[in-house]
Amino acid sequence: MSPETTTPSARQTELLDAAYCYALEHGLADLSLRPLAAAIGSSPRVLMFLFGNKDGLVRALLAKARSDELTMLDRLGQGAGAEPIGLPAAVERVWEWLAAVEHRPLLRLWTEAYARSLVEPEGAWAGFARSTVDDWLAVLASCQPQPERDSEAGAVRRTAALAVLRGALLDLLATDDRQRVTAAVRHQLAALSSDAAGQC
Repeated sequence: MSPETTTPSARQTELLDAAYCYALEHGLADLSLRPLAAAIGSSPRVLMFLFGNKDGLVRALLAKARSDELTMLDRLGQGAGAEPIGLPAAVERVWEWLAAVEHRPLLRLWTEAYARSLVEPEGAWAGFARSTVDDWLAVLASCQPQPERDSEAGAVRRTAALAVLRGALLDLLATDDRQRVTAAVRHQLAALSSDAAGQC
């Protein structure tokens, strides 16, 4: 059976976690199995056996990055009660997490994977960008009240919210100007809140 169709072993999970930490520090663009294996206490042969090839390992790392992203979005986007928290509150929570310095390695890795998915659509990165767009939109939709969520205007608002978050994140990663970018996000949040109130 191929690595993709079997349940990961404890050793495979251990090495994937170690490789993920390595990728967070070094990125994926120039990933080479030999230095990676040396850094995580393994060998290229073992990594090939467990993940099939380098592309298989990259796919596993991207799946883990996507899983971490979804965990974060689900945790930040949902309120404690049964009622949706609303799009403006969800965007504010997500941005606070995105702007935190300690999350930059994960976000740089995500940005790298997103860009590679656009320029190498047939490789190990295939579908990553589209999947993350769908993931984020689904989480933002779950934060909207049902009537807004199911309306065309609601779809437009969550798409606009995602555009603000993505654009602000790229700006922040490029400039590290958290104060300016956060002010811009809050400006857009005010417009989003006003727009939502106008729909009530």
